[in-house]
Amino acid sequence: MAEVEEGGLLPHLIELRSRLLKSIAALVVVFLVLCIYPGPNEIYDLLAHPLIASLPAGDRMISLGVITPFIVPLKTTLFAAIVIAMPYILYQAWAFVAPGLYRREKSLALPLMVGSYLLFIVGMCFCYFFVFRLVFRFIISVAPDSIQFAPDIEAYIDFVTTMFLAFGITFEVPVVVILLVFSGIASVEKLKQARSYVIVGSFIVAAILTPPDIISQVLMAVPLILLFEIGLRVAMFYSRDSKTISKSSE
Repeated sequence: MAEVEEGGLLPHLIELRSRLLKSIAALVVVFLVLCIYPGPNEIYDLLAHPLIASLPAGDRMISLGVITPFIVPLKTTLFAAIVIAMPYILYQAWAFVAPGLYRREKSLALPLMVGSYLLFIVGMCFCYFFVFRLVFRFIISVAPDSIQFAPDIEAYIDFVTTMFLAFGITFEVPVVVILLVFSGIASVEKLKQARSYVIVGSFIVAAILTPPDIISQVLMAVPLILLFEIGLRVAMFYSRDSKTISKSSE
């Protein structure tokens, strides 16, 4: 049983405030560093590359707002700063809750926290390097000849960040599966029996979170199914390991 120091609620609130301030400070520092190098414009250009590469030579995006060319790169830089600073923010969260966890919970919580961040980054990379180019080329190819395809930069960034979050969150499926098994909400056998529902649910989730084109929906649904299977394998291994430990301790 984890030992928690008894000192009332005030010390915990003070510690929580301290760790929140450290997290905010880290985010601000990363944001300022990115504003200096490589700079907001360069970060925006990097994020805009998949669409620019799919447009006909010489075509560019447009800006409908007066201050949009200034605000949008800063929003992009802030998003990048959050992603980069997230490991430190997660560490602060871990340091706050770790004293109140059992030893067995600690052995699982830290790997899951690290794994969830890495899976989120993998989901974003999969979206950037693979999904965006296929989706943009498909949209441009089906656009009528009477339409000049020139997206607004603010709408584009909103679309990109939404897709990043959608793919990053959906790539957390293995973590969700492991937590379900670890908490006793569902067993590995029950999750195996629900495999057909997971397949149907993956396509429903993909249809909700992605644009209304079959390419992006399939590109999200298929990884969801594969990640569910990976989560099952890890959960099976963890269940066997837990049973072995419990038997050896008897």
